[in-house]
Amino acid sequence: MDMLTVLPSNFGYAIFTYLYSWIMLGYLAVKVGGARKKFDVKYPTMYSDTHQVFNCIQRAHQNTLEVYAQWLVFQTIAALVYPLSAAVLGAIWVTSRFSYAWGYYTGDPSKRMYGAYGYIGYFGVIFLSISVALQLLGVF
Repeated sequence: MDMLTVLPSNFGYAIFTYLYSWIMLGYLAVKVGGARKKFDVKYPTMYSDTHQVFNCIQRAHQNTLEVYAQWLVFQTIAALVYPLSAAVLGAIWVTSRFSYAWGYYTGDPSKRMYGAYGYIGYFGVIFLSISVALQLLGVF
């Protein structure tokens, strides 16, 4: 079976969203690596006792990783039926993670909320996934 005939024609947009998320994760990882050098925080130490800004940079990356696997699952389920909507919602979520990180990088954890608009994308793909599940169960 050819995957190109099984996947929806607009699924390519979802693939570009995955690639965008890969760029975002790489960016966040590089920022942590740079902060490790700047603040002299050696591996395997996760957090610094003396540098709040390092901790904020580390948390921005760590928190994104904590929700990333779940986002990937819901993004994929949603994109199998609603590829364009899922791609837009996914792009909103990924972009919000940059805003979240840049707010956190100030050293003021409350500024991470600059990325709160990402919940639109995150919950959006969850709701679309629920819709897919209900359709598969014949509920509607």
